Amino acid sequence: MILLIAKIVIAVVALLHFYFLWLEMFAWTTKAKKVFRKFPEDLFEPTKTLAANQGLYNGFLAAGLVWSIIIQDPKWQIYVALFFLGCVAVAGIYGALTASKKIFTVQALPALLGITLLLAHQML
Repeated sequence: MILLIAKIVIAVVALLHFYFLWLEMFAWTTKAKKVFRKFPEDLFEPTKTLAANQGLYNGFLAAGLVWSIIIQDPKWQIYVALFFLGCVAVAGIYGALTASKKIFTVQALPALLGITLLLAHQML
């Protein structure tokens, strides 16, 4: 049961990062303005390429998390999930420390929940 909940959390984290990819790569100068309200509006266009690059990295994280769900070997499934959730957690903590505290709640906390669930599953 814990593993199933962990996989659901992993899927949610992956979906969030696919959303970040879309927002940063394809909607930076439109929808992102509503999400990043504190970011100066005149900087969206000049930072479009930087945001797209950041979105690509979010896509890699999402792809790794999806991959972890479909891996057949149970041990490797957990190892890969822990790696990518760890990357997301570190990125979320760094973002919370350097950009916005909200990033911890949106990005790091779900990843840390997934890590906790996977570790709890392994202890059983």
